Amino acid sequence: MTSASSTSSASSSSPAPKKDPWDLPDVSGLTVGVLGGTGDQGRGLAYRLAKAGQQVIIGSRAADRARQAAGELGMGVEGADNAECARRSDIVIVAVPWDGHARTLEALREELRGKLVVDCVNPLGFDKKGAYAIRPDEGSAAQQAEALLPDSRVTAAFHHLSAVLLADPQTEKIDTDVMVLGEDREDCAVVQALAGRIPGMRGIFAGRLRNAHQVESLVANLVSVNRRYKVHAGIRLTDM
Repeated sequence: MTSASSTSSASSSSPAPKKDPWDLPDVSGLTVGVLGGTGDQGRGLAYRLAKAGQQVIIGSRAADRARQAAGELGMGVEGADNAECARRSDIVIVAVPWDGHARTLEALREELRGKLVVDCVNPLGFDKKGAYAIRPDEGSAAQQAEALLPDSRVTAAFHHLSAVLLADPQTEKIDTDVMVLGEDREDCAVVQALAGRIPGMRGIFAGRLRNAHQVESLVANLVSVNRRYKVHAGIRLTDM
């Protein structure tokens, strides 16, 4: 006959059921700010997320420029300067040019305090041989953001999406996987869910921020592929 204590011990040692990786949170009610939302990549992401029903605020150094871009997109997209965009958003996507990355984040440290920050900046250089990856002192753009924003929750995602496809109204679905990296799995799940709001996309957890450089630098290869074959290449992982 099994004692109650033995039963309790066996029960407590049973492994917890594995979490379904596709069981992601509902992010439909969150406001998404896009710093650099007047650039090609940021504007494309703003368009896709707004089209999916997300509340979106475009941020720019110049509020007038942000409001103009927002008006052109419609769908309830708002425009503001970067500081207001950061303050009013639940999730903030950083899509600024690499040469302004550190300067922008340093200026917004207070506004981004406690925010979920999604860095999609690719440190790239260009010369007569084409695009090449730059490795920041911190290891990657995402790790630079983490160092500059100690009171924010930094993740990395949306690096390799084609700005052309994002902005094309004739493209109904973008069949690609978005690699999401970060230190907190719950934060990453939120970003995965956000990516999944865009038809055709899946958000895939791809590891910690220390691996962000490999993802960022891959874009240099994609630029070369796109130019040579006149395509808009992304990434689609095998079915999981």
